[in-house]
Amino acid sequence: MLPIRKYAKGLAAGAVLGIAALSSSMAQAADPIKFGMCYDLSKSYTFITPQIVQAVRDLAELTNMKGGIDGHPIELIVQDHGNEPQRGIECYEKLKREGVFIFDMLSTPVSIAVLPRIMSDKNILLQSLVGRGDAIDGSVFSQIFPVGPTYWGQIANDIEYVRQTHNGSLKGVKIAFVYVDYPFGQEPIEILKTLAAKEGFELGLFPYPLPGSDQSSAWTQIRKFQPDAIVSWSLAKMHVVASREMKRNGIPMDKYISVNWLNEIDITNIGPAEAKGLKRGTNVAGGQDVPIVKEIIAELYDKGKGNGDRAKLNDVYYNTGLAIYSVAFEAARLAVEKGGWPLNAEKMKVGFESLKNYDANGLFAPVTVTAEDHGGGGKTRIEMWDGEKWVPQTDWIGAYNDVVWEVVKKSSKSFKTE
Repeated sequence: MLPIRKYAKGLAAGAVLGIAALSSSMAQAADPIKFGMCYDLSKSYTFITPQIVQAVRDLAELTNMKGGIDGHPIELIVQDHGNEPQRGIECYEKLKREGVFIFDMLSTPVSIAVLPRIMSDKNILLQSLVGRGDAIDGSVFSQIFPVGPTYWGQIANDIEYVRQTHNGSLKGVKIAFVYVDYPFGQEPIEILKTLAAKEGFELGLFPYPLPGSDQSSAWTQIRKFQPDAIVSWSLAKMHVVASREMKRNGIPMDKYISVNWLNEIDITNIGPAEAKGLKRGTNVAGGQDVPIVKEIIAELYDKGKGNGDRAKLNDVYYNTGLAIYSVAFEAARLAVEKGGWPLNAEKMKVGFESLKNYDANGLFAPVTVTAEDHGGGGKTRIEMWDGEKWVPQTDWIGAYNDVVWEVVKKSSKSFKTE
């Protein structure tokens, strides 16, 4: 089987097509590798789930065209949990009965709710870019794989960026953290408090309630706080509301550093000119100038076989889906390579823990996963909107790893005693 990240060279076009057709036929005849995608397709996460699902379907189809994974096709089972923990649990139990052992919830509250069952059943939970920050501790969360940057790592990198822009010192610097008062928004707070004590900056916490349409009180307080930098843990339209409140309060846009959940649609809704200077932390490389995206365009969309709107291919969330599942499919490939068929959760765990310097088809900074570190050392970078495009402000960085892991170990230890 030709791995997804490699390409055939030196073969005649006809031979390539013949091999692809034969491989595809063989893959369809074998038992599938099932991925249970219990997603929020109807409520809070609908700003991202369509792009993620489209990307994963495209990647799965391309992989199956090449023979699947060791001749076994990938099968995606996508269901809606509406960002409701109980529905997420119900989705998990239903798919488990159908033989699924690899799950993805793409929701912090739902991932947290399902996690104990995954651990007890010794199945596999993909938790990239969402969920508990301490789940990178593989010595405790043996079945959970938050490969790539966690919210804890991302917030640490944001603070490192602020430090770099203040001549290497945060003494006396004021940093405002504005966030939706919900598990997702609350995730970075412990790391922020730890870093504030270590680096000597003044931290202001400014929550606002769901659904995020009323942020006026938070931004009035931020104006009075007079921060040097503002880090925001918000989603979709919440960023648009924040931009309006910043303008109303006379707060410059270039102080705003968003969590990774801010995309091109949000910029359009804010207004490209109004958004100039806004920054975001990003986990993945955006745009179409990435080999795997180019291949999907050539093999699927140029041939009328794409799994959604071609315009969404220029959305960073599409690339996010490709990154998460490039990792998952590579882990499955390694699992079969090392343990043979049939694939099971135990072998899949070994596959994940065998990832070394893997860049998710050029979309992640390289990650290495071990039995102890299930995050893989994921890095992020800061980008700024210049009025027309995103411009990187840093290289890929992974800062304060000692601080993050100190908090991780403290938190995961308490989980062991629950």
